[in-house]
Amino acid sequence: MAVKQISVFVENRAGRLADITGILADNKIDIRALSIADTTDYGILRLIVDNPDNAVSKLKKAGLTVSATEVLGVEVDDVPGGFARVVSVLSDKGISVEYAYAFITPELGSAYVILRVENNLTAEEVLSDAGIKLIEQNDIFKK
Repeated sequence: MAVKQISVFVENRAGRLADITGILADNKIDIRALSIADTTDYGILRLIVDNPDNAVSKLKKAGLTVSATEVLGVEVDDVPGGFARVVSVLSDKGISVEYAYAFITPELGSAYVILRVENNLTAEEVLSDAGIKLIEQNDIFKK
């Protein structure tokens, strides 16, 4: 029940982010969530898009370094402690979160969180057993 995330290595220079998002826009690829991590020389742009395979293809064709990764998506209550519950469940089972980012959902009162963990299958089982709703790619793009 994984979500496909694309990661793009981005040079730290003016206009590069505009170039990348422009390529996606020109190809009618919808961005639902993103996160940017930076180092001195480059950044990593992580994206959840409606058509990850097409996005990877178009970005590679433009000469960018791109990869696709399966990450977990969970729905959390949009209340104080909603995310804390998710990470506590994982922590109690010895599962660490490498990174996470969140975005709002079309439904009032909930948010989606993207999680990168070492073992998706184990984390899925632990979260599901705790009653935490896992989401799929198509859940993210419901209108």
